[in-house]
Amino acid sequence: MSSSSSSSSSEQYEEGEYERKAKRLKSGQEDGEIDCTSEEQEGEMATVPGDSASYGDSGGNQHKVSVSPVVHVRGLCESVVEADLMEALSKFGTICYVMMMPFKRQALVEFENTEFSKKCVTFATSEPVYIAGQQAFFNYSTSKRITRPANTEDPSGGNKVLLLSIQNPLYPITVDVLYSVCNPVGKVERIVIFKRNGIQAMVEFDTVHSAQKAKAALNGADIYAGCCTLKIEYARPTRLNVIRNDNDSWDYSKPYLNRRDQGKGRQRQAILGDHPSSYRYDGYGNHGPLLPLPNRYRMGTRDTPELVAYPLPQTSSYFHGGPTVGSVAMVSGLHQEKMNCSQVFNLFCLYGNVEKVKFMKTIPGTALVEMGDEYAVERAVTHLNNVKVFGKRLNVCVSKQHSVVPSQVFEPEDGTYKDFSMSKNNRFTSAGQASKNIIQPPSCVLHFYNVPLTMDESIFQKLCEDHDVSKFIKYKVFDAKPSSKTLSGLLEWETKNEAVESLTVLNHYQVRVPNGSNPYTLKLCFSTSSHL
Repeated sequence: MSSSSSSSSSEQYEEGEYERKAKRLKSGQEDGEIDCTSEEQEGEMATVPGDSASYGDSGGNQHKVSVSPVVHVRGLCESVVEADLMEALSKFGTICYVMMMPFKRQALVEFENTEFSKKCVTFATSEPVYIAGQQAFFNYSTSKRITRPANTEDPSGGNKVLLLSIQNPLYPITVDVLYSVCNPVGKVERIVIFKRNGIQAMVEFDTVHSAQKAKAALNGADIYAGCCTLKIEYARPTRLNVIRNDNDSWDYSKPYLNRRDQGKGRQRQAILGDHPSSYRYDGYGNHGPLLPLPNRYRMGTRDTPELVAYPLPQTSSYFHGGPTVGSVAMVSGLHQEKMNCSQVFNLFCLYGNVEKVKFMKTIPGTALVEMGDEYAVERAVTHLNNVKVFGKRLNVCVSKQHSVVPSQVFEPEDGTYKDFSMSKNNRFTSAGQASKNIIQPPSCVLHFYNVPLTMDESIFQKLCEDHDVSKFIKYKVFDAKPSSKTLSGLLEWETKNEAVESLTVLNHYQVRVPNGSNPYTLKLCFSTSSHL
């Protein structure tokens, strides 16, 4: 939809259209993130290699694209914002515009002329270029100019809607939270949240100036310390239409729209405090003291308070009567021969309790996964969508189903349906247990624990060989306490895909000890370490 449309009806969307709008804003590629470019730039990703090796080990230009003032940057870390790129690349010449690509860890950088872009790409072929401490890879873009979203720099243009992508959302994201985040910077009028492929939202401010201030102040900020990172772009629609007020949409100019408890939406005050120390991943903890807003996110105006309070995440519904709406994930792209219910459980249980898994007979390679609550589904979507397992890329999204129900015909226990609601391998069954989980995106390093003291590297290698998964390349065991009856440590694989496949197969493997009465359950999860 053009932002210059004069028809008020064309500027409004019914709630059901927001998901379709979000899809139209995507680049159409597998990674499925928001892209606010023109059609020629939307074709960018189709021509860019899908593997960083195509760029050469030093980031060189092996992909044959003609010289362009626009450079395509890959291999960025999640926390990178426009300012980091400007700081690292301005030494090559004047930069006109930077466009981030949320979730892809990529960006387009437009230099003033091809001389400057040549310096950048040529330098990267022989020397590594680091963005925010991580090496990035460079190539010329197929576009000659980055198309700016309409009206982003013109205060009279009327673009006052921002598109927010929330990365690493370990805590619940609701309209209350986003209102608390955005309103101290500029008056918020409407919010709509999407939860299909990751967590994204559109926030409409009262003026374009307020939207500009919010983007400048909040882009790259963490709502909670170390997670829920905001990546902000200008949205295409110029107005949002909200038909009801709930956790996922709110019109602050119309509080009578299916109103909840009066004032509930405005009790929380702002952002960027540390999350409560007793709360991790599933909503435990109490209010903490006011914390100073870091200078980086203060605009130096009276509109932004110097002291703000963090919004409290909501308590997991798992401990309050079972799953709620949105607690079912749909995953497609599963290998039909190598993936079963137990292996789906092994992967999804890292992000929340898994209640049931059911493979859909009408859609091969697709399963429904009912989890303990909607936030577990959000974490699974965020971390597992687009991950490759056994050569197939997973597509994970929120299902419209409220629960998973087995069919009436007999089904093999581990073939097309399995109930895990009473499984001891669920890791979020209590507040104490949930607080011990380290929720991480897939990586090439796995953390193992709960194995017998007799377990060593050779036994692990034999385990990989017996189960037909790739062998790890590095092994590290942590020093055990004298009273400990189990071991823990780290295993590193050559690639992330190999580590994911090994976890899917080996997680919860029963390790038997000679003359031992009960087997040990091998437990695996993704490590915070990137390499050993």
